[in-house]
Amino acid sequence: MTSAIENKRHKPPSPQRLKLEEPCKFNFDPDGDLRCFDEEWTKSGGFDVDFSKLRDTFGAGSVDLEDDDFVYPDTDDETNRDWLKTFCNMAISYYNEEKDTSLEFFKVLRANYHPSAGITLYITFEANDSLDGNQTKPYQAVVCYLPVFALISDLVMMDMESSWKFLRSVCILSFLLCSCSVCQTLCVVDSREDAKNLNVTLQVDASNTTGRPIPETLFGIFFEEINHAGAGGLWSELVSNRGFEAGGQNIPSNISPWSIIGDKSSIYVVTDRSSCFDRNKIALRMDVLCDSNSCPSKGVGVYNPGYWGMNIEQGKKYKVVLYVRSIGDIDVSVSLTSSNGSLTLASDKIIALASDVSNWTKKEVLLEANGTDDSARLQLTTTKKCSVWFDQVSAMPVDTYKGHGFRNDLFKMMADLKPRFIRFPGGCFVEGVWLGHAFRWKETVGAWEERPGHYGDNWNYWTDDGLGHFEFFQLAEDIGAAPIWVFNNGISHTDAVETASVMPFVQEALDGIEFARGDSNSPWGSIRAAMGHPEPFELKYVAVGNEDCVRPYYRGNYLEFYNAIKNAYPDIKIISNCDGSSQPLDHPADYYDYHIYTLAKDLFSMSHKFDSTSRDGPKAFVSEYAVNSTDAGTGNLLAALGEAGFLLGLEKNSDIVGMASYAPLFVNTNNRRWNPDAIVFNSSHLYGTPSYWIQQFFTDSSGATLLNSTLNGNSSYVEASAISFQTNGSDYVQIKAVNFGDKTVNLKVSMTGLDSRITRVSGYKKKVLTSTNVMDENSFSNPEMIVPHESLMEMHEEEDLMVVLPPHSFSSFDFLKEYANIKMLVSDSYKKISTM
Repeated sequence: MTSAIENKRHKPPSPQRLKLEEPCKFNFDPDGDLRCFDEEWTKSGGFDVDFSKLRDTFGAGSVDLEDDDFVYPDTDDETNRDWLKTFCNMAISYYNEEKDTSLEFFKVLRANYHPSAGITLYITFEANDSLDGNQTKPYQAVVCYLPVFALISDLVMMDMESSWKFLRSVCILSFLLCSCSVCQTLCVVDSREDAKNLNVTLQVDASNTTGRPIPETLFGIFFEEINHAGAGGLWSELVSNRGFEAGGQNIPSNISPWSIIGDKSSIYVVTDRSSCFDRNKIALRMDVLCDSNSCPSKGVGVYNPGYWGMNIEQGKKYKVVLYVRSIGDIDVSVSLTSSNGSLTLASDKIIALASDVSNWTKKEVLLEANGTDDSARLQLTTTKKCSVWFDQVSAMPVDTYKGHGFRNDLFKMMADLKPRFIRFPGGCFVEGVWLGHAFRWKETVGAWEERPGHYGDNWNYWTDDGLGHFEFFQLAEDIGAAPIWVFNNGISHTDAVETASVMPFVQEALDGIEFARGDSNSPWGSIRAAMGHPEPFELKYVAVGNEDCVRPYYRGNYLEFYNAIKNAYPDIKIISNCDGSSQPLDHPADYYDYHIYTLAKDLFSMSHKFDSTSRDGPKAFVSEYAVNSTDAGTGNLLAALGEAGFLLGLEKNSDIVGMASYAPLFVNTNNRRWNPDAIVFNSSHLYGTPSYWIQQFFTDSSGATLLNSTLNGNSSYVEASAISFQTNGSDYVQIKAVNFGDKTVNLKVSMTGLDSRITRVSGYKKKVLTSTNVMDENSFSNPEMIVPHESLMEMHEEEDLMVVLPPHSFSSFDFLKEYANIKMLVSDSYKKISTM
């Protein structure tokens, strides 16, 4: 964005230019700008912004006024209107560096306040002598939109007099809005909270004998092919549309993102159906019309930019594999270059006689980069007049995780969560909008060149399916997580197979299980073995469909799958799509799937969702949870804190909640199909959102012991839990607590039930996630703005244990159990204090 952000005192156009067809927003940004966004103004060169996108982003302030909108509770009071008018006028005059706040060119129609957005004033805008001396009729509605955080932060930029006037207006306006019942406290801080002295007590029975084991599989991850999480993400293939199949089977077809190097006089490129691979018949034909005398010096050909640029790093090696044939001799340069082709980072040649390439021939080139560029491309060029065909062009870094094809940095981000399970490959990706575009595992195994790929019509992009059924199981094994395979049950978002005809889908599921678990001599197990994994994978969980419970035929189809799988593999746990948290299921299942996406305050309040769920019957698999509504942004602290409260509730209800995972896991920032996500990346960089870091607080929970604990006090915006876990031969008590409110909370921890062999519980470390603003987000420019800060804890003898929970924070406190060499009598009420 230009102009307003770069020019902090850039004045808006005169009123004559603001003949609006729809509301305009005056907006304070965190850098102190007050600016008006208008579509016509944008087109005239005032600002470089996307007006429609801004309207979507600031949804609370982007409604059109109707006649009945002109009255809002109490704003028809003349005094209130005057204050609102004064407030907006003062903001405008401050922006224009004018000290006179008596400008009279607004008429306030109504006001609104949104806790996660700010103050929105609906006004009419008229030009008069105060501006340019020309009286005109009022224009259509204008919106004065003032985010609260920016208003407060910008006070420091004013002189004392203006600051006082501005602050007074903010305070009075806030009071008036609250009295109108449209004011909600920012970040849903309950007005009933005691603002002076927030003290809570967590009573913990630290005895493992009275605690309850937490399932080994409680916290894991969910991988879906969405946001280019796999293709162009975790899967290290650099070439997009490597088999030229993405344009469809009708020829000539679109070869995007491949592009031509050279003009029509020197090269002609077209697709045909001459490939040697039966399941992907499209190949690229390149007729070179020039020769060494007439071709450009660097040749003509085609290039592929990958997924918004290939990350090529100096000193690293890249393996290029392609299939080629020609009716003449070939001399083809295979190069990695800068984004415009001007700089060559690595290059080699494929030279062959016509007799050697008259049939499809596989060629491999190993390139070592002599430079670094994260927006590079792959080029195939020649200066030799010829007709040459290419197919299945692949480029991958040699350095992938264990050589298994996974991008190292993204794999590490997953591994650092220490997931106990991984659910794959979706999600809606499994279903498809239509069954014809659903993920079908049999099309994704075998040699990568022979995989046809498919168009995922839910998330609207092509995948070559290099990350297929085998690779998902390999990923689970590499990361040390139990695989949970989700398969299609004959149902998409649009069409479905009747139960009477669903047996082919049932057999496909049975074959998929055999691929994973079968002996290397079995029909499908032998294919797995041929792919390099003779030993079976440990598949113990399968899910029959995704979010299909309400769809026709699901229950009938589900029972066919359930009976067939239990008959062949009685040990496999089967997951139903139907929710059993509020009422019993009407069909057998080992787990039921539960998905929740909502506002931060609502998810926080759901920390007790499973408190009253029946302990009889199947367990809950909370396979998709997240704050993703209007207050989540692209992954802010507020969303993460709402999720933290929910996760503490799941941990405390882990006798009925068996597994839980956030969704979605990955997003390539060039192709956001869903907001927010846990891990954000591009071709070369990545960062975790606050939601990602919240999950790291729970890495010690799976397999730990849940300690009995009770939280007492005067804050309804604190949730806490206590667990006991072992690591590296030592025993620890861990207290986790979230403070969802905007007041500091003193948390007193009272431990009883300690083993008599324990001489003391000493402070070991504390970890805190917080920020100055709950709407803060991490970014590529500031990837660690919101990350956990870890430090040692200081302890004092013979005092109560007291810890401090900062406003809007999530904290964990680890206490080491110290054992004596000889048995000593210790009071159960023995306590310590930590200064934090």
